[in-house]
Formats: sequence, C-alpha cells, structure tokens
Amino acid sequence: MFKNAKVYRLQVPFELDQMGLHAQLGERRFRPCGPVETATMGWTAPLGPKAEMLVHTVGKVHLVAMRRQERLLPGSVVTEAVAERIAEIEQAEMREVARRERTQLREELLAEMLPKAFTRSRVVRAYIDAAEGWVVIDAGSDKAAEELLALLRESLGSFPVKPLEPQVIAAERLSNWIRSGKAADGIELEDSCVLQDAEDARSTVRCRGQDLSAPEIRNHLETGKRAVSVGINWKERFSLLLGEDLSLKRLRFADEVTNELDTGDADDEGALLDAELALLSLELRAVLACLCEEFEVLSEPSVPAPPSALDIQAPSQPKTTRVSAAEDATSTDTPPWA
Repeated sequence: MFKNAKVYRLQVPFELDQMGLHAQLGERRFRPCGPVETATMGWTAPLGPKAEMLVHTVGKVHLVAMRRQERLLPGSVVTEAVAERIAEIEQAEMREVARRERTQLREELLAEMLPKAFTRSRVVRAYIDAAEGWVVIDAGSDKAAEELLALLRESLGSFPVKPLEPQVIAAERLSNWIRSGKAADGIELEDSCVLQDAEDARSTVRCRGQDLSAPEIRNHLETGKRAVSVGINWKERFSLLLGEDLSLKRLRFADEVTNELDTGDADDEGALLDAELALLSLELRAVLACLCEEFEVLSEPSVPAPPSALDIQAPSQPKTTRVSAAEDATSTDTPPWA
C-alpha cells in the first residue's frame, strides 16, 4: 500500500499496455553504482528483485517502481581528507599548495574514496491509471516525485502530466472546513492539522490528537493563520493528511478494508499485490473525484481505454540511467480490474 500520494493528470491518452510499457522501461533498468559513480537510478520490478517484469498491471492500472542508489560520502569527510593531505605536502616540501593543486587533490581523493563508500538505496513506486488519466506517486516530497517523472520521460520519450490545479484557494477552503466543522460529502475531519500564518511561513502550529473545534484552534484562524493541511477520513475507508497542494500523506486504510485483501494464499505475492493495487486505485479514484469537485480542479483529460493487444515483443538488453560524479557535484468509479 502507498503511504503518500502525489497526484498528476495525464494530458494525453496513455496507450501502452503492460508488455509495451515493460519494453520501454527496460531501456532504463536499474543497475548498482559503479566504483566511481555517486548515484544511479533506473526501473526495478514492483514485485521485488526476484521478479523480471518491470510493470505490474491490474486491468488498466500499471504499477512501476524506480530505484535510486547513492554512495554515502559526505562532503565534510572529503574536505577533511584534503586538508590532511595538504598539511602533509606543505610540511614535507615546505611550500604552500596552490588552488589548482588543491582542486586536483580533491578529485584524486574523491576517486580513491568513492569505491570504498557504503551505498544506500530507496524505491519510489507509482501507478498510471490509463482509464481515468491519473498518475499517482508514493512520494512525500516534490523532489522524489519529479525524479520519477523525469525518468518516465526519458524512458518513454514523452510523458506530459500536470499537477492538480485548484481554482479556489485551497488553504482557505480547508480553513472553512475547520470553522464550520463540516467538509465535503464523504469526508469527515479528524484530529490533526497544520496552521500557518499567511504572511510568515515560520509562524506554524502543528496539531495532532486535537479536537479541531476547540477554541484555541479557532483563535489561531481568527488571528490570521490558515490551514495548510488537515487530517480527514474518507467514508470510514481510509484516513489521510490532505495538503493545500492536494497531496495526500499518511494514507492509512481501516482494518475492515485491509481485511478485504485476503486472497486465500498468503504466499502468493502476485495475488496480494493485485488485490492491493485494485483496492488502492479504486478508492483513490473516488476520493480524487470528490476533491476535484470540491476544489474546482482544472483540466479534465480525454483518456480512452488503452489497446487490448498484448503481443508486443519483450525488450532487448537494457540500459540504466546513471549520474556521474561530476554531474552529482554541480531527488470515475470504474473498477481498475474492468
């Protein structure tokens, strides 16, 4: 299950099926960092490292996963090593090390230290809902979401999407929800919010486990603060933190809903992922339709159903997007199974 959701609208119909998308992503399949690379990123199998398919599909919903690996070599460590080497040279040769030589020493030490550095990986998942025109990324930051979108554009040649664009001031609408104690149909307010001064972002109040109808919350709203995020519950199916940019964070499904994921075979990871993806995409279709209406979101796409042919050839030997050390130096309600 996703923990967050950065949501975008497809601007053109998405016409690739599972095998077609797999073939395209295969040109950017993930591989680990080389000895002198600071980072690499590419596509990995959503089902885990033992799986081959880079796309997991349920109906018209395609799940993909981007993996980024980076070497952990803090700049302060390199700076300290350079300073020690410079001190050794100046003491041994009784001369001052020039700026150009310092730069060369830094490059030599970086090449020497990188292969010994530990690596760290993270995986960011996303799904493309070809039937309804949604792209949903499990990322808590814009940087991680944009990295995945950039890799999709590189892999597919073009991938035009836009974030949700409300025609009302979302923070004022969220604030009105708190003042009135009533949100949109199907949405109930929970016990968390973030209030921020409209003119000074440093003036922020974070509330959790708090009755939002309490006088102190109203006082903050009356003195100029606005709600930039609010905890909500969707039809007792799942809860989340809704931001003023219409991002969804801290997604948490109710126990009754997760019990619906019983596939009858606890060892079948594919069947479990099918159930999770179907449930997640269906529930998010419903809540996103509600939010688009409530916040008057622009740009309804025209997205027909993708082709049904599944006879596209498998990919040839893949490549991986990589980041060199130099570059790094200068983050409807139609069921999806229909």
